[in-house]
Amino acid sequence: METLVSLQNRLQELEATARKLEQPDEAFRTDRVEPAAEEAFAYARHFLSTLPEKKAFVEDVTTPRLLQQYPVQDEPREASEVFTVLHRVFDDVSLNAASGGHLAYIPGGGLYYAALGDYLAAVTNKYSTVFYISPAAVKMENLLIRWMCELVGYPADKSGGYLTSGGSLANLSAIVAARDAKEVKAERIPRSVVYFTHQVHHCVLKDLRVAGLAECVIREVPMNEAYEMRAEALAAMVEADLKEGLYPWLVVASAGSTDVSAIDPLNEIADIAEKYKLWFHVDAAYGGFFLLTEMGKQKMKGIHRADSVVMDPHKGLFMPYGTGAVIVKDVQTLWRSNHFDANYMQDAIPYHDEISPADISPELSRHFRGLRVWLPLQLHGLKPFRAALEEKMLLTQYFYHEVKKLGFETGPFPELSVMIYRYVPVRLKGNIAAINEYNAKILKSVNADGKVFISSTSLNGEYWLRLAVLSFRTHRTHIDYLLQLLKKIVEEEQLS
Repeated sequence: METLVSLQNRLQELEATARKLEQPDEAFRTDRVEPAAEEAFAYARHFLSTLPEKKAFVEDVTTPRLLQQYPVQDEPREASEVFTVLHRVFDDVSLNAASGGHLAYIPGGGLYYAALGDYLAAVTNKYSTVFYISPAAVKMENLLIRWMCELVGYPADKSGGYLTSGGSLANLSAIVAARDAKEVKAERIPRSVVYFTHQVHHCVLKDLRVAGLAECVIREVPMNEAYEMRAEALAAMVEADLKEGLYPWLVVASAGSTDVSAIDPLNEIADIAEKYKLWFHVDAAYGGFFLLTEMGKQKMKGIHRADSVVMDPHKGLFMPYGTGAVIVKDVQTLWRSNHFDANYMQDAIPYHDEISPADISPELSRHFRGLRVWLPLQLHGLKPFRAALEEKMLLTQYFYHEVKKLGFETGPFPELSVMIYRYVPVRLKGNIAAINEYNAKILKSVNADGKVFISSTSLNGEYWLRLAVLSFRTHRTHIDYLLQLLKKIVEEEQLS
């Protein structure tokens, strides 16, 4: 009896402490805001209201070390103290990914309604991978996938997919489905051939390794001057490999490459894939949602013929990082590669008529990603997303023409919203190393100013400056500011 009383007393003591994790009723009182919530909303309000004046990039690796002064401890800290340190280590430090001046890499994200979706997803903590457990969450994500399938042009009766953490996992899922559908067994791997161009995203190479396919024969298909796959070269390579007794099984095309936004000839590649029974995969992680625009639809004709497509809402739909998608023409290919039944999940078996993400992906427990996508699409409608995407394409074309007037060389005309450019001073013509070094100095000068942030890439040993316009907050004022900086740099060069 004494032991039972002691146990009850200990439980009572632990409950009193543990209940501090539960949100108190007074947190939602109308006359007073709970301190942490007040600080959080004040932080968000200040961040968004001052965003236009903030720099896009501040090189600072020292300030974040302040976090070392805040180790995890038993006792709580005051909300004001905690949010003060967040201001210090996050604001005005390094890349401001939400800035309209972010013209490097593939910018995106920062939608306020998406943040509200994440807030509600975290509060409710819906288990969004099994229909039986959370039918509304799974239905919401499946309907978003259905919409993406329609956007690509997939048949409604067989296609499907799921929301991933990004393009890397999405490409991996597609590659695994292709591997199993084409029966690339272990003993067959050294004779199995994969085709793509040098413009393929590096995550595809990483995914092949993760999928156990590192020993496959890799063929880099030659490109034209616009960095697009040459379909006739692909066909010739496949024919040659077949004659050598190899097993061609996968071709990966880009619909918006990271370096120059190149779009491979999808229809021609589809013809070859059908003729030789290759799995045709399209990496449209960056470019896929440009299908919302008329220009994008015209440029990506034939994408509906792919066996699988990757498209990232955290790029073309400006959603938070960690929001990708893989869709396939036949959802059963994903099911066969991922589905397992566990004893403790037997209650869910009667609900297999509705595809659960857990059955077609490697993920079981993960964040409810659908709400961060669904909520802004509902509250904004598609019109502003479509307008923003077209604006970004036209801004890139505008920059393409204007930067030429300043004397810069450019790469191919931008298919979407990424392009390359560089300046070749007369005194340095023919000296590749010196030209590369000069353009690296241009990048450093632009980023030191900080109002806009640009990146670079290397193609055939040449250093190119790179413009990537995809933040929904980027407008002509940002492009004009960059042009003014570049003009000043060019004028200084001409005077030297």
